Amino acid sequence: MLSFSRSGRRQVLAAGTIASWASLISQHSVSFAAENKKNFQLVTDKKDGYEFVYPFGWQEVSIEGQDKVFKDVIEPLETASVTLFPTVKQDIKEFGTPQEVAETLIRKVLAPPTQKTKLIEASEHEIDGKTYYTFEFVAKAPNFTRHALSTISVNNGKFYTLTTGANERRWGKMKEKLHTIVDSFKLFKVYEGN
Repeated sequence: MLSFSRSGRRQVLAAGTIASWASLISQHSVSFAAENKKNFQLVTDKKDGYEFVYPFGWQEVSIEGQDKVFKDVIEPLETASVTLFPTVKQDIKEFGTPQEVAETLIRKVLAPPTQKTKLIEASEHEIDGKTYYTFEFVAKAPNFTRHALSTISVNNGKFYTLTTGANERRWGKMKEKLHTIVDSFKLFKVYEGN
């Protein structure tokens, strides 16, 4: 009986220690996530039905054919932009697989025909029942290589594309920030009168 109670006491102490560690780790993760988002600004477009975050310090610029564009004032290839095209399709899957759609967009829309492009990865995920395709690619020009991420979806009778990227030489430094931008992109229903 004595050995059972010592064993039980050890289990309780071990469980308490593990619970304390788990609590510290989870608090650290939450505070890290909050701190990470603290360096970003939220943009919500109620008229077109989307939102995303972009890094503090980036400025909004106006570029014809783009709904919204934010860019770093020092590094010209560090940008986040949203484009919208009308569509009668109801779901991104109606355009094809993530790889098919990504390759077509990269080749025909996201990179000039003079640049050599390479699709690195394409995937599909859902947010609130809405399907999104996300992909990573590089576009090589004679004097620079841009490493980029895009996420696309369909909603409100529109085809949405958010693309962000950086010069390849800065990819290691910017990768997490750019993933935060793409991961934050979310569509919502637009109702008449908004």
